Amino acid sequence: MDFDIKDINLAKSGHNRIAWANQTMPVLNIIKERFEKEKPLKGIRLGACLHVTTETASLMLTLKAGGAEPFLCASNPLSTQDDVAAALVDSGIPTFSIKGEDNDVYYKHISQVLDARPAMTMDDGADLVSILHKDRRELLPGIKGGTEETTTGVIRLKAMANDNVLEYPIVAVNDAMTKHFFDNRYGTGQSTLDGIIRATNRLIAGSTFVIAGYGWCGRGLAMRASGMGANVIITEIDPLKALEAVMDGYRVMPMEDAAKIGNFFCTLTGDINVIRKEHFQLMQDGAIVSNSGHFNVEIDTKGLENIAVSQREMRPFVVEHVLKNGHRINLLAEGRLVNLASAEGHPSSVMDMSFANQALCAEYILKEVNRLKKDVYGVPQEIDMEIARLKLDSMGIKVDVLTDEQKHYLSSWEMGTT
Repeated sequence: MDFDIKDINLAKSGHNRIAWANQTMPVLNIIKERFEKEKPLKGIRLGACLHVTTETASLMLTLKAGGAEPFLCASNPLSTQDDVAAALVDSGIPTFSIKGEDNDVYYKHISQVLDARPAMTMDDGADLVSILHKDRRELLPGIKGGTEETTTGVIRLKAMANDNVLEYPIVAVNDAMTKHFFDNRYGTGQSTLDGIIRATNRLIAGSTFVIAGYGWCGRGLAMRASGMGANVIITEIDPLKALEAVMDGYRVMPMEDAAKIGNFFCTLTGDINVIRKEHFQLMQDGAIVSNSGHFNVEIDTKGLENIAVSQREMRPFVVEHVLKNGHRINLLAEGRLVNLASAEGHPSSVMDMSFANQALCAEYILKEVNRLKKDVYGVPQEIDMEIARLKLDSMGIKVDVLTDEQKHYLSSWEMGTT
């Protein structure tokens, strides 16, 4: 079996950590039990480009239990957990992923997954799909469909669909309510703070915490930072989201103004150069700057390097940049995903729902392959609701059921006030 990982001898640690994550992934475990019996993915070679974490390992093992042949590479150069990669190889899943790999190795690993000639893709950020369409087009006729995990990837794929260059159907797993309502909000909120605190060991309480972007990820981080005692500022370009942030109790202002008073900064927008050279020059001494968007483009790291008179690594994942005015700007994790670079990513209980969507959508694509067009599709509502139901069951929580009278009332127009 071909693979490229840091050290196969780390497998024991990886197996233990995967087992620990599995304890709070009941929905995916239920799906795995069914998959083992029914084999809905039998014979399907699947190319996956995802963060190589304990939760992803649980997904890969579920897909394998369903009859698939998964091949895995990392969707970010710093997000790999090396012991998990070793455990996956030890479990018979070809994995190409090393924490800290440079860009050349990163793209080499994507190519190695594509060398397996997959019939289905499972992406996080759409790099696998992008490379497939740009450089490996000879493989496109063999692709039945794919799934996409994150907001950034969905944006890229919809752009491809709008330009009529997308060559096969892809389900936007990120858009499932059981994904972005929970993974993006609660998962990103907690894990981003975890990454910042692990990297810096600085106190959040009493600080001014600037969050760029008030989508679901930004909402989650704002909630958690505020809960730890930070004074939260939101920067936005969308008037509706800005208004929502104000109504939620946060200050809203342009980055130019926020840069002057912030202690912590974190970008979660999916766009490029949100924090730029002119913002760094306004920041207070000791400002801490991080990113929790998928790609390392949200912070102008090259611009920061160009205006710095010196740089030094203060701690793992913390590089101090001293500016001409003497102010020290501390960049975390090279501007990459701080929650996966300096921490472990989302808690397993929330990834349980995200990866349940991945598994069920892979099954859905194979069932509907002859009906689906070359477009980006939402997760079917029945899959979304089934995952929510299974999650509630696993938590021992029951909900009400509509009576026949209530169903009739909701489906009629004649009845009003009595």
